[in-house]
Formats: sequence, C-alpha cells, structure tokens
Amino acid sequence: MALIIASLITLNGVPSLGSSFDDKIYHIVAYIGLAFLWASCFKPFETKYIPFLVFFLSAFLGFILELLQYFVNPNRMYDTYDLIANSIGAIFGTLIATQINVYKLK
Repeated sequence: MALIIASLITLNGVPSLGSSFDDKIYHIVAYIGLAFLWASCFKPFETKYIPFLVFFLSAFLGFILELLQYFVNPNRMYDTYDLIANSIGAIFGTLIATQINVYKLK
C-alpha cells in the first residue's frame, strides 16, 4: 500500500543518491521489495508458476501506477524508463525470493 501511495502523491525532498538516475534506482529498489515480499508469501515450489505470476503482477502494478500517475496527479508523469526499472526490480525481487526458497529446501 505504501508503494501505491508513494507512486501517486507528489514527493518533495527525496534524498539524492548523487547520480543522474536516482529515480530509477528508487524504482528498482521498491519493486525488488514488492516482488520479494509477494514471492516470500508462497511455500517453496507450491507451484512452478508462482515466480512468473509474482513477476507479472509486480510489473503489471508498475504499469498501472505509471498510467495512474499520468491521469491522476498533474505533478507526476508517465515514464517508460520507470516501467523498465520497475520490471528489473520485479525480476530481481522474484529471483532473490526464489533462491532463498530453494536454499530453505536444502
């Protein structure tokens, strides 16, 4: 829920990481956390499609939030690079959770 709210409100005073693509780093980290938490909710290998479902739903949420930013908040804008960053975060978050689940089975 915090990710949804943070995506739709106007954010001022976000700390700078000192790079020209701070926003993309924030997107990647946020979606790593989202996908990791969602993937961690399932038992290891409950079904082989869970990692794909988690990735898809995380990336889809990122897409929906980007569209909502465009339509809801005039201070926010749609950015295709944000979608790419969201997807990268979703991939890594899903992979990390999946690997932890594999490790738990050993």
